[in-house]
Amino acid sequence: MTKTTNSAVDALRAAMDGKVLLPGDPDLDLTALVWNGAVDRSPAVVARCASADDVAAALWWGQEHGFEIAVRGGGHNVAGAAVIDGGLTIDLSGLDSVVVDPVTRRARCGGGATLAALDAACQEHGLAVPAGTVSHTGVAGLTLGGGFGWLSPMAGLSIDNLVSAEVVLIDGRVVRASEDAYPDLFWALRGGGGNFGVVTEFEFRLHPVGPIVHLGMFFFELDRAEEAVRLGRTFFAGAPRNASGAMVGVHAPPAPFVPVEARRSPGVAVMAVGFGTAEEHTTLIAPLREAQPLFEFVTPMPYVGLQQMLDDGSPWGVHAYSKGLYLDELSDDAIGVVAAQLRAKPSPMSQVLLFPLGGAFADVPDEATAFGGRRSAKFAVVVDAVVPDPLMFDPERRWARSTWDALRPFAADDGTYVNMMTEFEDDRVRASYGAKYERLSLIKAVYDPRNVLRANANIKPA
Repeated sequence: MTKTTNSAVDALRAAMDGKVLLPGDPDLDLTALVWNGAVDRSPAVVARCASADDVAAALWWGQEHGFEIAVRGGGHNVAGAAVIDGGLTIDLSGLDSVVVDPVTRRARCGGGATLAALDAACQEHGLAVPAGTVSHTGVAGLTLGGGFGWLSPMAGLSIDNLVSAEVVLIDGRVVRASEDAYPDLFWALRGGGGNFGVVTEFEFRLHPVGPIVHLGMFFFELDRAEEAVRLGRTFFAGAPRNASGAMVGVHAPPAPFVPVEARRSPGVAVMAVGFGTAEEHTTLIAPLREAQPLFEFVTPMPYVGLQQMLDDGSPWGVHAYSKGLYLDELSDDAIGVVAAQLRAKPSPMSQVLLFPLGGAFADVPDEATAFGGRRSAKFAVVVDAVVPDPLMFDPERRWARSTWDALRPFAADDGTYVNMMTEFEDDRVRASYGAKYERLSLIKAVYDPRNVLRANANIKPA
């Protein structure tokens, strides 16, 4: 890294409409750059961009002055990929506009927008795009890694609904990639992460959703964990495409809908989300009710409320560590491992999430996108270690790693959802992309041959 001089920083400021911030500037809060409080890194320069041209200027400047470069969309990446000690952070938070065309059912969304902004703008017209499950997540990082959420059985991943993307390449060119223009780049962006350029705008295909959807949450005590997960396995195997959900090993929240005696109790929640009518949802959840959970919460709610429902469990600044894997089948033995690990879970904030896949997710051929996972997988498993106190972090991280290790024998391969990687180990990245890695590496060699954009689940140029 070249030492930052006043004249060099002044040159960057002159080239940008946005702000250039240094540590100590009153407008720069380093703790606000990344969500994960366990990440303790400080960039030397933050370029808060106001346009694609600003991004191009910052990319050129960073390369000219020998900086390692990171890109910040929403800052929610669990690995803290938006910051490098002594590096340059290209901050897209100012590019947060969302414009919806309800006639063509398209949305154009800035690279710094959050899911909350995207959801709210689309829901003004009764529309939505598949996205994540925590609303302060950034659209950019989520999408570039794949993007699954409540709508995935009905409408696939975020990348399956990406129509085009405005990309700033490392040589400063601003291009729009789509099926018809830069098709190799467009393929790579859909799952290959931020390896190929800086995406400053996404164009999504939208679907009619809401504004009211239906939630059923059925909570089983920890002694019944195996029974609850087996129930969920059967339930989701027969669920229609306009329904989704998850099985979550979690502590019951101290919410008004939870009986006082059950609040903060450990257990398993089987969550069923219905996008059809209230009558369809009532019929759908009947088997879950018949299982006599400790308590249930069944209610209509706005779609934006559904998207924000898990926010309180992932507040900004917590110390977090995640690992994930895919299962082709959720066997009884795997369920036994999940239940045993839940009983060993130290922090009440930590959780194990089992997301059923299938439906529209499975309709897309593996080779159609660069997504780091097989479309034939039946479940995505996410192990989240979350603690409010850094002194609790090391044992919680050990628990997450031991849970992942115990589940690995049940996975068909070593692939994982790249958005859930806390460490970007080279072998794990390669395993996640499998046979696609070679093609991604060749595309990387075209668009970023010197691997400038490497603060990510890195694809090395061929």
